[in-house]
Amino acid sequence: MKILFWVTIFTLALVFLGGNNLQLTASNDALRLPEEKNLVNIKQLTFGGENAEAYFSADDRQLIFQATRDPGGCDQIYTMNVDGTNLKQVSTGLGRTTCSYFFPSGSRLLYSSTHLGSKECPPRPDFSRGYVWAIYPSFDIFTARHDGSEIRQLTRTAGYDAEATISRDGKIAFTSLRDGDLDIYSMDADGKNVRRLTQELGYDGGPFWSYDGKQIVYRAHHPHSESEKADYLALLKQNLIRPTTLEIWVMNADGSNKRQITSNGKANFAPYFFPDGKRIIFSSNIADPRGRNFDLYQIRTDGSKQKRITYNETFDGFPMFSSDGRKLVFASNRNARTQGETNLFIADWVESDNEK
Repeated sequence: MKILFWVTIFTLALVFLGGNNLQLTASNDALRLPEEKNLVNIKQLTFGGENAEAYFSADDRQLIFQATRDPGGCDQIYTMNVDGTNLKQVSTGLGRTTCSYFFPSGSRLLYSSTHLGSKECPPRPDFSRGYVWAIYPSFDIFTARHDGSEIRQLTRTAGYDAEATISRDGKIAFTSLRDGDLDIYSMDADGKNVRRLTQELGYDGGPFWSYDGKQIVYRAHHPHSESEKADYLALLKQNLIRPTTLEIWVMNADGSNKRQITSNGKANFAPYFFPDGKRIIFSSNIADPRGRNFDLYQIRTDGSKQKRITYNETFDGFPMFSSDGRKLVFASNRNARTQGETNLFIADWVESDNEK
């Protein structure tokens, strides 16, 4: 669900902004803004539609991502080489899919899908109560061979199961509503040995493993006041959540030693560890009082030394590093041909020693 309807709000924001998109060429590093000192050689990999959540294979040679290519359609899962070639759809083409990832061996894929609930796209949520995400109860987690064949269902409990990622030693972390609240769980690569990792009231989701598999970074909203709790629970009964306030958290792989990393009251999401395990890159709207513009930031795991990375005036999100830390892949509205178009980009990462 890490994209689900983020693209919708970004599209609406672009309309409100009056189309102030960057219309740049995709060559000669013209996609990089002068303030973006950590990024060089930015290359656009997709051209059109809504593309997001691109993640490297363990050998850094391929990317897996979700995309909506047809107007009115649903996200499906695709793979391609890191240079944008050899594009292939690997999901069924039915229902809505999200949150894809490569197994460490590269022989299988991991993603969530609603296709067993219905072949059609599930309905979009009712925004009469404000901006909300739909927590589709028909989402389950599946694996498939690299070419999309031999699909295996990993989750079978009633309610939402999605947002799954897998560590390099083959452990899966995911978000589920199976116990009545949105919490993070771990399980083996075959779906066995499920263990609940979070217990706090509220949404805990979008988990990602550190490269050594010892830590999990995630986003969370824990309501505190009675009115906030009532709003959260009322929406949850309708399979909805309100994602306008999310903070970044880190915990050990067994769920211990939870600590909050950000405390800015904004929408912070899509966190990912640097390969060194000491820093996190994430997306946030902290710099925009209107809450419409999202950029990438880095922060230490103790919450110190936060730094802004991107300065695009619309949306940058869903970052992931290659295993050597030299490449960064992310989604962005920059260089869009139409308002709200979201594409994938890859860049060389540059940093000075004082940033480590």
